[in-house]
Amino acid sequence: MEDKSELIVNGYYFKTMEDAELARQEMKKIEYLERHMDYEKPGNMLLVYKKAVKDYIFKTPIGWEYLKKLQEKLYESEEFGTEIPPIGLFTVFAYRTVGETKATTSQIDVREKKQQKKKLTISVWLNSVLIVAIIAMFVITLTSDQPNILNYEKVLVNKYAAWEQNISERESVVRDKERELRIEE
Repeated sequence: MEDKSELIVNGYYFKTMEDAELARQEMKKIEYLERHMDYEKPGNMLLVYKKAVKDYIFKTPIGWEYLKKLQEKLYESEEFGTEIPPIGLFTVFAYRTVGETKATTSQIDVREKKQQKKKLTISVWLNSVLIVAIIAMFVITLTSDQPNILNYEKVLVNKYAAWEQNISERESVVRDKERELRIEE
């Protein structure tokens, strides 16, 4: 079990050891900035402030306090006005009990399962349609009179057989005519 005093940093009680450690790291960053910050040059302060807000360097209330301090000093200088961006907190502050959190999590799980089921249903329908389309293409290909990769040999043999029969019939007609002509001579 964690020692509760380990979870307290600069007067804030954090829920997890990771959050408390993050707050301690932010305190070190603030100490470093305090040693090197020249509050007489608001332009430099604005650059540090903008970089910290843009890159979301501070994620705990300890860092936010420092950003708020910089923001107030920048507003006091009155040089920048609208150039000072707001501090992004990117966290939820609405009060929830542990039971509500679990219910919310289970509701999210139910929604995700419904979405997955819906995606699965769509996938099954789409695959069924594609299978029917493929079967229809094979049926059309097999029943077609046009030569294709599946029946080209049969079509060519039939075509040549028809030609051969046609030629044989013509030859037979020509021979018959020749015989008739020789008889009359």
